[in-house]
Amino acid sequence: MKPEPEGGFTVNVPALPGCISYGETLEEARTNAQEAIELYIESLRAHGEEIPSDENVLEYNIQLS
Repeated sequence: MKPEPEGGFTVNVPALPGCISYGETLEEARTNAQEAIELYIESLRAHGEEIPSDENVLEYNIQLS
């Protein structure tokens, strides 16, 4: 989750390419992200596509000053 300069929060789901959501509050961002993930997976299933797994993914966030 990333706070945006103009307000609100953007959520990026690395395991699901292109699955990005936004909310004006942390709670709204979490709720919207959950819905986006569910819809993304539903679409993959509907099209017979494999559901990605992030079990072997190691991710770091580094902030530079």
